[in-house]
Amino acid sequence: MKKLSHYDAAGNARMVDVSGKTETMRTARAHAFVRIAPRVLKELPRNPKGNPLEVARIAGIAAAKRTSELIPLCHPLMLTHADVEATVEKNGIRIVSSASTNAQTGVEMEALTAAAAAALTVYDMTKALDKGIEIQDLYLLEKTGGKSGEYRRPRRGGES
Repeated sequence: MKKLSHYDAAGNARMVDVSGKTETMRTARAHAFVRIAPRVLKELPRNPKGNPLEVARIAGIAAAKRTSELIPLCHPLMLTHADVEATVEKNGIRIVSSASTNAQTGVEMEALTAAAAAALTVYDMTKALDKGIEIQDLYLLEKTGGKSGEYRRPRRGGES
């Protein structure tokens, strides 16, 4: 089993030293799903707070840029790109985020943070209509670059 690098020999949490790593182009995409009742989805265009999908997109991008402030041992990264797509589906809103950088460490956490923040924003903007909204299926879709190479999440039953 692989050794976790965020712990020292004594088991204390630490920030990984990436100074010896080569800068490479790194990308990541993440996913989240916000399960919302169809009756609430129909009300989205009339939301008095504004367009939840656009506000969620902006919130996700802003969160990606501030990931190291939210996750204690994450390296601050200069992102070269971050984006969030929010798509209305029959049972909710599917969120797919992306992040990229040219750096010594990957952007998986930035993509995941973007997806999570976008999902939370959708919840915040629609909670007045239904308290039973669920945020589900937050996961990494893919990542590229770095020593560990590419990763693509295998499709599982029921996933689109």
